[in-house]
Amino acid sequence: MTETHTDGNPLLGTWRLKSYIMTTAAGERLTPYGEHPNGYLSYSADGRMQVIGTANGRIVPRDPAPTDEEIVTLHKTMFAYAGTYSVEAGRVIHHVDISWNQAWNGTDQERFYEVNGDTLTITARAIDADSGTQARYAVVWEKVARRR
Repeated sequence: MTETHTDGNPLLGTWRLKSYIMTTAAGERLTPYGEHPNGYLSYSADGRMQVIGTANGRIVPRDPAPTDEEIVTLHKTMFAYAGTYSVEAGRVIHHVDISWNQAWNGTDQERFYEVNGDTLTITARAIDADSGTQARYAVVWEKVARRR
């Protein structure tokens, strides 16, 4: 049964990215966005979600207008998408409207989640863009305290 987007929704709110770990089919553990990635994930009561993440230690373009090479490097060190979402016990589906990866637009991205206190762990299986093989992703988020 699908939960409402308000009462009882454990995902509701804003979360700060703590870690992003990819495990390859061969069992290799990788941190494609570094040991201390940056990012936010938000789930709103109106059923919308958005996420953006970047690697730590990203390049800083030498000039205000990045070169083509700098643009490629910056693109490879970030992810972002937004859309609506559906929540079920232990599972969330992101219905992607817009994405850094045009191929995701109009798709449903299934994720599994676990909330422990102020920590949200989201896992998924997907094809690694670099190797073309199946990989498991574990992304850990920490609840952002509400400002008063």
